[in-house]
Amino acid sequence: METREYAAEELLGPLNEVERKNAPRRLFVAGDVGLLRAGPRVSVVGSRKVSAEGLARTRALTKALVKRGMVVVSGLAEGVDTAAHETAIVEGGRTIAVIATSLDEAYPAKNRVLQERLKGEHFVVSQFPPGSPVQPKNFPIRNRTMALISDATVIVEAGEKSGTLHQGWEALRLGRLLFLMESVANDPSLAWAKEMMRYGAQVLSRENLELVLEGMPELARGEPVML
Repeated sequence: METREYAAEELLGPLNEVERKNAPRRLFVAGDVGLLRAGPRVSVVGSRKVSAEGLARTRALTKALVKRGMVVVSGLAEGVDTAAHETAIVEGGRTIAVIATSLDEAYPAKNRVLQERLKGEHFVVSQFPPGSPVQPKNFPIRNRTMALISDATVIVEAGEKSGTLHQGWEALRLGRLLFLMESVANDPSLAWAKEMMRYGAQVLSRENLELVLEGMPELARGEPVML
C-alpha cells in the first residue's frame, strides 16, 4: 500500500491554536483517508495486559460504536487496542490505527499482518518518517496525536502507570470528550481516574452507553483544559 505524506492541517483540516501547538508537523498515512470524514472518530484504548473482563468490555463497546456508524480509533498495541481493531473489522465497521512506529515497522511484531490489513482496507497513521527507530518516547507522542485525531477517547482499563493515561490527559488538554468505563471510574485504587474526572472526564456505564452514543455526533468539542 502506497505511503502518502501530509502536513497536519492538510490532513485534519483547520486547527485551533492549542491543536496546532500539539499537532505533529507531518503525518504519514496508508489506506482510506476518507475515514477521517466518515463519521465521529472514537478512540478505544487501554492496557496491553488487559483482563478478561476488560477484553469483553472492549469488544462490547466497539460493537456498539460500529452499530452507530462511528469510526473506531486505536493504537495497534497488544490488549485493548488489538481487540478494538479486530472487533471493528469483524462487526463490519471501519477503524483507524495511529501507530508509534513508522509505517514500514510494526510493534508488536505479531501485529504486522493486522497492520498490513488495516493499511489495505482501513487507515493507518504515523508521525514517524520511514526508517525512524522505535523508541519508548514514541508511544506518549503517538497518544497525543491519537487524541488529536479523535473526537472522543474511551479508556477501558488502565493501571496507575499505564501509557494510556497520556492519551486521557491529552484529550482533556485538547478539549476532546474523555470517557472512563465505569469499572475504572469506580476502582478505589486508581487515583488517576478520580483526578481525570475532576478535570472533566465522564463515566461511561452500561446504563448510559446508548444515550451517550446517540448524542455523540452532536456534541461539540469543549474548551481546552489548562492542566
